Amino acid sequence: MFNSKFGSIPKFYVRAPGRVNIIGEHIDYCGYSVLPMAVEQDMLIAVEPVKTHTLQLANMNSLYPDFNTSTKNIQIDKTKPLWHNYFLCGFKGIQEHFGLSDLTGMNCLVDGTIPPSSGLSSSSALVCCAGLVTLTALGMNLSKVELAEICAKSERYIGTEGGGMDQSISFLAEEGTAKLIEFSPLRATDVKLPSGAVFVIANSCVEMNKAATSHFNIRVMECRLAAKLLAKYKSLQWDKVLRLEEVQAHLGVSLEEMLLITEDALHPEPYSPEEVCRCLGISLQELRTQILSPNTQDGNVKILLCVISEILLPTFSSRIFMDSQVTFKSFIHFEFILVYGVSW
Repeated sequence: MFNSKFGSIPKFYVRAPGRVNIIGEHIDYCGYSVLPMAVEQDMLIAVEPVKTHTLQLANMNSLYPDFNTSTKNIQIDKTKPLWHNYFLCGFKGIQEHFGLSDLTGMNCLVDGTIPPSSGLSSSSALVCCAGLVTLTALGMNLSKVELAEICAKSERYIGTEGGGMDQSISFLAEEGTAKLIEFSPLRATDVKLPSGAVFVIANSCVEMNKAATSHFNIRVMECRLAAKLLAKYKSLQWDKVLRLEEVQAHLGVSLEEMLLITEDALHPEPYSPEEVCRCLGISLQELRTQILSPNTQDGNVKILLCVISEILLPTFSSRIFMDSQVTFKSFIHFEFILVYGVSW
């Protein structure tokens, strides 16, 4: 198909896998550790660098139309999360990292086996693939960690405020192991899974495009407001705080202590914008213009205390997994305690 599209053959291929997150939901963008693993399903791009300044993109799936643009004027439309915009995120991330304005063009044919909008990070895999494509076409080198950080940052051009888990595991994954991904600085530790454990990854066929709705960014903003409210409660400089991990670092407390502080400081019922303003001592206008993003300005704020509890789980889970004496039965016992809070 590459030859029929572009009248030539590809010079190289790039692959990036999708992922599942074993435990640690909605906490990477709070600055905390997560425990994902890569899956076999992936994004694959065939590439031919060309001497023009035209970027031509085609997709094996006929649902996704061809796209072309000048490499001198990369524009990403946040209001329309079309498939090619994810490629442009990765392309632009590498372009800006090296401070380049005059990039060579490319012919790219994209294929993928990750079900779209299924929670397996097909969009992030495409961003990572595009970043690696651009880096390879330029003949430059970066470490996997650097690539992950660049792609995590550049995916935000599409409008999602992710934390970096998806891009990190796509680049840092290894066969036969999960990874405990930690941030600031980014690092990954192998976590061997219990012998005999089988992970069933089922597709519910319910799609959720993170960039097409505000649901994902609303949760990010809820966690950001929780961090600011906690910082205010503890007399910290709350206006500079963006993540819960920053509050913990400033306080110098353990995760367990952080959970107790949170339970004292925040109530489980939704906060209205007016209540947030009263707590922080700001106006509604300041809340909307200085803190909230455009697609998170409506409705009440559900600051879920369970997010704080979730922060504890990846570290505890990895300790269990890395215990050489762990068995499948003890693993299930541990999961039962996590879910129900009781033992047997």
